[in-house]
Amino acid sequence: MVFYYCVPVLDYGLLVGSLFGVAAVTVAEGEEIEIATRGVFDLPKAPATIIVQGARVAWDDTAKQVALPGVGLFSVGVAVTVAGNGTTTVRVRLDGIATAAT
Repeated sequence: MVFYYCVPVLDYGLLVGSLFGVAAVTVAEGEEIEIATRGVFDLPKAPATIIVQGARVAWDDTAKQVALPGVGLFSVGVAVTVAGNGTTTVRVRLDGIATAAT
């Protein structure tokens, strides 16, 4: 776990420098928050994006959602479920490894 100052809510994805995690609790603005950097979480994705089980996934920090790996995105883990067209979340196993935009 790492600590970060922000305005997130529970299960909100956060990129802190080169480390990605998910908010472990909901806090008020400016309060320190604990984030989980490993584990399995349901994260937002674009409804039109199709992600297959076992695919590497990345974090789009501009859109604040999971995407398929691409330029400017941060690799964060692996999809553990299929997320088809029309769905707005995907279950992801975070790998806890520091990342950099591709």
